Amino acid sequence: METPMAESLLVSGETKEEKYRTLLPQTEALVVHETDLVAALANLAAALHHTFDWLWTGFYLVKNGELVLGPFQGPIACTRIGFGKGVCGAAWQQNRTLVVPDVDAFPGHIACSSLSRSEVVVPLRNAAGDVVGVLDVDATAPGQFDETDARYLEAIVASLTHLFTA
Repeated sequence: METPMAESLLVSGETKEEKYRTLLPQTEALVVHETDLVAALANLAAALHHTFDWLWTGFYLVKNGELVLGPFQGPIACTRIGFGKGVCGAAWQQNRTLVVPDVDAFPGHIACSSLSRSEVVVPLRNAAGDVVGVLDVDATAPGQFDETDARYLEAIVASLTHLFTA
């Protein structure tokens, strides 16, 4: 079955919350019938990255006991991150979203790009609730992310659960 191709996103609003509210149903529509993980992650990374113009937007997937780089938008990134290492590894270890207003103040931060000043990392979970990857977003300004980002990004990645077997 061929899935219709979305030509573009229609994101409106002046505030971050308004943009997320219009983006959320569109990202869900992008992945609800998708059966290929890479295709879904690639489209979500592009949708988020281009809506908010962040420095880096992408996914790391748990493979053989480490996070391995998946689809992303932005500059070249670290390819492997250990359990508990940096913000991504800490979010995986703690199984919770981490909002970091100043990456320099985060103990053990991994600087894949010296331009990164703030970060939010959201765990991806399978149906059993196990962490199977993370969404990682970096920005060039300190304090770029807050609970609004955490809430909406968690809702966006929740639409991927069907792609991970428990």
